Amino acid sequence: MAVTTKVFTLSTQGNNDVVDLTPMVGAAVDAAGVTAGTCTVFVPHTTVGVTALEFEPGANRDLGEVVERLVPQAAPYHHNVMDSNGHAHARAAIMGPSVSVPVLDGRLALGTWQSVVLVDFDDRPRERTVYVQVQG
Repeated sequence: MAVTTKVFTLSTQGNNDVVDLTPMVGAAVDAAGVTAGTCTVFVPHTTVGVTALEFEPGANRDLGEVVERLVPQAAPYHHNVMDSNGHAHARAAIMGPSVSVPVLDGRLALGTWQSVVLVDFDDRPRERTVYVQVQG
């Protein structure tokens, strides 16, 4: 089984910034030349999550509002003794740092409205690394 890994770097705005990774992930699948397998997208950061979501302004805003209700930024966090982003760590842990998508006929097997997205929960802009690993 062949394994190909691509590494991308991107800038985010923080504060629930949702970034569509689908074009870069699709390009990594194309470059791998795999017709059947699995694509895993992983971020090595503790204040960022990755998921599948309909990437459109309303859904992006809804997600931000939902995570604010579940993990309020202004709540007291023990981590905030050393930093101001305890909420971001908790939000990212709930979402998780990766998503796997099947590769079928050389393409990501996403649903019609699904996109692979990164959500940056930190409280400030950051540079982020994204690993895309294709196996097949």
